[in-house]
Amino acid sequence: MVSTNDVRPGMALDLDGSIFTIVKYEHVKPGKGKAFVRMKLKNVETGQVLDRTFRADEDVTQAIIEKTDYQFLYQDDMGLHFMNLDDYSQITMSVDDVGDAANYLTDGMTVILAMFRGNPIGVDLPASVVLEVTYAEPGVKGNTVSGATKAVTVETGMTVQVPLFIVAVRTAPLRVQPPAAVSVTGAPAVVVAVSVAFW
Repeated sequence: MVSTNDVRPGMALDLDGSIFTIVKYEHVKPGKGKAFVRMKLKNVETGQVLDRTFRADEDVTQAIIEKTDYQFLYQDDMGLHFMNLDDYSQITMSVDDVGDAANYLTDGMTVILAMFRGNPIGVDLPASVVLEVTYAEPGVKGNTVSGATKAVTVETGMTVQVPLFIVAVRTAPLRVQPPAAVSVTGAPAVVVAVSVAFW
């Protein structure tokens, strides 16, 4: 148990049988009456965001989430297979549990799995991922308006918007930055923008 006066954004709480991370924390001391704590909480499993108010110094249950390095091995009909880099044990997660992070996984990639009570609840990806372009429509002559883009397909099957000069060449990888919210399990994250760099 931890006091609501001691919690901070980023901590995980076990409330009503669900795991929530604290997105925003505010300690309020009104001019009249007792102090209270207002929190914006995000459900780790569903992605739902809600506001909750607690009494100041109220005890809440802290959820201990372990983060462990795993290597993504492969995907098959059973799901996505990961190997623990410390003891070489393997676990399988369904594509639905991994969510949008599955679009960025390549064989041999090292990721961080968030575990709660021995069960995986989320996947944290690296800051950027190198993906090869497998299919690209040719750029149309005259379609060179500033900032013009086209859709290309990368090796994971995901479609990404890139500049017109990109072609499907196996030796020209893209560096794609996954959205920060992909570690949410169960609820697909909304991809607002994907930045692409070339070298």
